[in-house]
Amino acid sequence: MIGPSSSHTAGAVRLGNVARALLGETPKSAKITLYGSFAKTGKGHGTDKALLAGICGLQPDNEKIKDIFGNCPIEYTFEFADNDEYHPNTAVIVLYGESCNAKMRGASVGAGRIEVQEIDDMEVAFSGDFNTLIVFHTDAKGIIAGITTWLSNNGINIASMRVFRIGKDEKAIAVIETDHHIEKYSEIEKIQENSRVVYYEKSNA
Repeated sequence: MIGPSSSHTAGAVRLGNVARALLGETPKSAKITLYGSFAKTGKGHGTDKALLAGICGLQPDNEKIKDIFGNCPIEYTFEFADNDEYHPNTAVIVLYGESCNAKMRGASVGAGRIEVQEIDDMEVAFSGDFNTLIVFHTDAKGIIAGITTWLSNNGINIASMRVFRIGKDEKAIAVIETDHHIEKYSEIEKIQENSRVVYYEKSNA
């Protein structure tokens, strides 16, 4: 990793990586809000550079992180805020792409580990330590069965799965961590019309 801090730097890069994966395309611009320790001491630890580098697709060991401000291909803004209910190392990242936008709240919880806590204003929970399939869909009978059947038919073992929803028949997000790399995961979109599927590969962490 590029230092000086596993929490403020390496973990921050990983948060940026996940946000980019959630968007599912190259971002055109980013709005990043830092909370707690990230806001108060992050600049000295390079947290702002690390988050932006992750959004740009760099990995935690890339030397280019140090010079990202002069070599960033996207527009970006940083803001600072307080929320006592958030983990001290929290960032809210909003990415704007060509075809969609994505909003993520996540925290760097130590030793380069992260926890994604909110996607598009919906509470979720996953670490990014596994290959992670994220399916944005409308809550309906048979959707999860269709996804798990597709994974089984393609030789993919599920390590863990959680489904988050606003309510019955409303917006939902399925977060599925797998032991195997997934190819052609976009085929899951066919299970339900207008679903959106993104994938975070463990190798990108």
